[in-house]
Amino acid sequence: MILITFAIYLTYVSSFTSSSRQHSSSKIFATVVEPSLVPPVVDGSDTESVYDSNVQKTYGRYPLTISHGKGCKLFTTDGKEYLDFVSGIATCALGHSNPRLTEAISNQMKTVHHVSNLYFIPAQAQLAKWLCDNSCAEKAFFCNSGAEANEAAIKCARKHASNRGITKPVIVTAKQSFHGRTLAALTATAQPKYHKGFSYGGEMVQGFVSVEYNNVEELEAIVAEIEADEEKGLAAIMMEPLQGEGGIVPGNKDFFAAARKLADDNEALLICDEVQAGMGRTGYLWGYQNLDVEPDIFTSAKALGGGVPIGAMMARGDAATTFQPGDHASTYGGNPLACAAGLAVASAICEDNLLQNVRDRSKQITAGLVSLAAKYPKVLGEVRGWGLLQGIVIKEGYSAGEIVGEAMQAGLLLVPAGATVVRFVPPLIVSEAEIDEALAKFEVAVAAKAE
Repeated sequence: MILITFAIYLTYVSSFTSSSRQHSSSKIFATVVEPSLVPPVVDGSDTESVYDSNVQKTYGRYPLTISHGKGCKLFTTDGKEYLDFVSGIATCALGHSNPRLTEAISNQMKTVHHVSNLYFIPAQAQLAKWLCDNSCAEKAFFCNSGAEANEAAIKCARKHASNRGITKPVIVTAKQSFHGRTLAALTATAQPKYHKGFSYGGEMVQGFVSVEYNNVEELEAIVAEIEADEEKGLAAIMMEPLQGEGGIVPGNKDFFAAARKLADDNEALLICDEVQAGMGRTGYLWGYQNLDVEPDIFTSAKALGGGVPIGAMMARGDAATTFQPGDHASTYGGNPLACAAGLAVASAICEDNLLQNVRDRSKQITAGLVSLAAKYPKVLGEVRGWGLLQGIVIKEGYSAGEIVGEAMQAGLLLVPAGATVVRFVPPLIVSEAEIDEALAKFEVAVAAKAE
């Protein structure tokens, strides 16, 4: 039956074609029907169900839908107010709806918000100069995130090692570190829980080894082992000046002095991941300034744009000239809009005395947390950190996630740093009164679990 039908169809087409040749006035028009587009819904209704249906579940989200923010406060669509001591995970340095940042971004959008890096971008040059003028850096490379900045640092270290004839470069990182979610940065992140499911034959990206953070003897031993292998060579030692996701663990001066010496002795690079600790959060502009060392490379993102996506890799000495045209690039890196945001943050740090505010508020929050730890010894343990990057240990039998959940019920937003540490990272503009308010709300949360 199918063959007969197909034969009839061919006969029809043949006769139709023959007829059309004889009658040239007869024409066939083929119409392609475009599928109609579904316009976006922008009223924000039913957000949670839209998430469930359309957004990949890479985050375990709290049941809050933010409508707007002001200063250190966030407001939800159901009318609730929260004191924000997460600040986009150490990102919104100037808080929310900051007039300086808003004006800078608005003005830039009125002129040009993006052009290719094939051309000169004034705001990029100005931001690079500010970063270099206020650090040990000589050159800056711009990208979009902390992971990208760390990828750039890893590539720079490998290229630097290659220039020295090393074909199997090794980068030493620390256990419990966190350097980002891209594949090489994830490998540098020496936490096996983040590697699960992303290896090849049980291995991540080759060329990384890890040591215990702040352990000088272990660091010296691993470097000696690398250098004893004729096929390998030390490319870099890559460390956070203060481990953030690893539990708010500050670096030790002796450890970083040893890292600096080992890098120098082996013509390798010292890299500091400043993505969370940098841009004033520790009370100094850069975390490495707490440690009396100068890295060859350091990276920044998060607070660099005050919440507008931007990252940077800064370098000095040979590392500043290792990359040549074509070695690395970023389409969006250093675009006018992001750099306008970065310059607004830079201006606020310089003109609004933010570093002093960080130091003053740090003393206040540290003293308050220590007092609460003494009052609730069954729940709370050690207080540690620098500036407004503070953590408090939650003792066995309780969890950081539980305490964060209770604090949310009390109107305070906090974030865990691992399973046993609650992290306090408010905007750098936070006031004395807001620190007191946060401590009071945190006590309500702790008391609820201590009962």
